[in-house]
Amino acid sequence: MSGCHTMFVRARPSLNMLLKWKSFQEVDSLLRVSSCVLSVLRKGFRTSSSSVFAKVRGNIGKNEMSEKKLTRHFVDHRRVKLVAGSGGKGICSFHSEPRKEWGGPDGGNGGDGGSIIIKANKFVKSLAQVVSVYKGEDGQSGGSKNCYGRNGNTVYISVPLGTVVKDQGQTIVDLAEHGQEFVAVYGGAGGKGNRFFLSNENRAPMTATPGVTGEERVLQLELRTMAHAGLVGFPNAGKSSLLRAISNARPAVAAYPFTTLNPHVGIITYRDHEQVAVADIPGIIRGAHLNRGLGISFLRHIERCRFLLFVLDLSAPEPWTQLQHLRFELDQYEPGLSLRPQAIVANKMDLPEARAQLEILRSNVTQRVIPVSALTGQNTEELILHLRELYDGYLQEEEDSNIAR
Repeated sequence: MSGCHTMFVRARPSLNMLLKWKSFQEVDSLLRVSSCVLSVLRKGFRTSSSSVFAKVRGNIGKNEMSEKKLTRHFVDHRRVKLVAGSGGKGICSFHSEPRKEWGGPDGGNGGDGGSIIIKANKFVKSLAQVVSVYKGEDGQSGGSKNCYGRNGNTVYISVPLGTVVKDQGQTIVDLAEHGQEFVAVYGGAGGKGNRFFLSNENRAPMTATPGVTGEERVLQLELRTMAHAGLVGFPNAGKSSLLRAISNARPAVAAYPFTTLNPHVGIITYRDHEQVAVADIPGIIRGAHLNRGLGISFLRHIERCRFLLFVLDLSAPEPWTQLQHLRFELDQYEPGLSLRPQAIVANKMDLPEARAQLEILRSNVTQRVIPVSALTGQNTEELILHLRELYDGYLQEEEDSNIAR
């Protein structure tokens, strides 16, 4: 490349050389040679640069994130400090104009401080974007000539559907609908200028008040998964594999416990276009109601589920004891939680030892037992149809309750 560049420099004639040459043919041929060399140089640079950039683009590959990396982006609880904007101060001023000695007071009021509003947004899936401190914009001070200060802008905090706002453990509002808003803190009112205090008794008021300080509070935001059914079971019971088998969700699946570190929601679409949402709740361990492991952070996602699917591992000895422990953990967290409409899913029926335990399980429980194999997809149709029966029963209860009101 350097040699070609040198040749091009040497081949390029100067103005003095062109003036000395008398033959126009020689000048024309020399210019053609220089233009050819320039085109070759440009072509070579484009080829080399495109190959370099192609290699760079090839290295920039978007790899699939693992479950642990996804957990960093999925946040289901936040503690936020909210400070609303303070009001702007009113000012004390008097009108000044030539040949008008007694113009009177013209101090304007200050602007109101900006409030902070928490708003539910269906396009937001996690509380990861919520920061720990929010500060509202202060209102501007008033001006002369009766000019009012500008109000502070309102700050909006977008949260997912199903976010519960708490203050010192007490639930304030449940944001379950798209576009639902909650004014968390109100901005302070703007101060009054001396024009506000003008009266017949006081024609030249000197009083102006400062703006009110905005509200300040600390709130807890908790995200509870919005789903009709919840898969409840101990770690490695096959909940994620079952969700993959019956819905369009694709949670991580592996042969070790605690593969699922955050809830996944899958949608089952029926022929009449009705949709049922099923949530894969991460594995619950014994003592979860005492917040062992990540117990409470898992259990709160079950609160919104209208009916439960207890997933039991039939390859384990005495699988009916799993059901007893799961119900105990749910009732200790919230009394009556295990009494919601439910079904028992006997998973891993593809294993030989599971078939022998099925009849024993049915003899120890009174609820309906649906044997399935999430690995092979065996008998998943019965589970999907039973989910629709539970969903229709839930809709009927909602309709009856609305009529009773």
